[in-house]
Amino acid sequence: MQTGGFQNHPLMRMTLAWTLVFAAGLWATNAAMFLKRMDLTPSSVQAYYLGSAEEFSQPRSAASMLEVSHAHLATMGVMMLLLTHLAIFAPWEERSKRWVIGLGFGSALLGEASGWLVRFVSPSFAVLKIACFLTLQSVLALLIAVLAMFLHKAGRTHRRA
Repeated sequence: MQTGGFQNHPLMRMTLAWTLVFAAGLWATNAAMFLKRMDLTPSSVQAYYLGSAEEFSQPRSAASMLEVSHAHLATMGVMMLLLTHLAIFAPWEERSKRWVIGLGFGSALLGEASGWLVRFVSPSFAVLKIACFLTLQSVLALLIAVLAMFLHKAGRTHRRA
């Protein structure tokens, strides 16, 4: 990608485009699942992890949280690796790339850890959970959009040549 080889290879552009479709699906389902369980208030995050007498819900068990973390760590790690790796070749300043990579991986990891922190350390970490969710969703949206534009521009350039 760095030398523009993908621009001359339609199958490479096609696989990258489909990858972005799946990444957009991950972005949408990530938001839907979060917002199905809680909203963007600390009290709803606390109720989800600590249980709620009003909603007759139990606290999240360590076993159920472990299962979720197991899947999230693998999925988010691979997705962030893929998207940030592709973004390295986008025409951005290196400083911007470093920020996006750091924010992406950091918010994904801290977002996962913050659920554990809310449940087993302090309800105050609910604010961190919300901040990490919003940051991760923003970084994913930025990466998907920028990579889609980069891919679209490469396809247009190749068709003109």
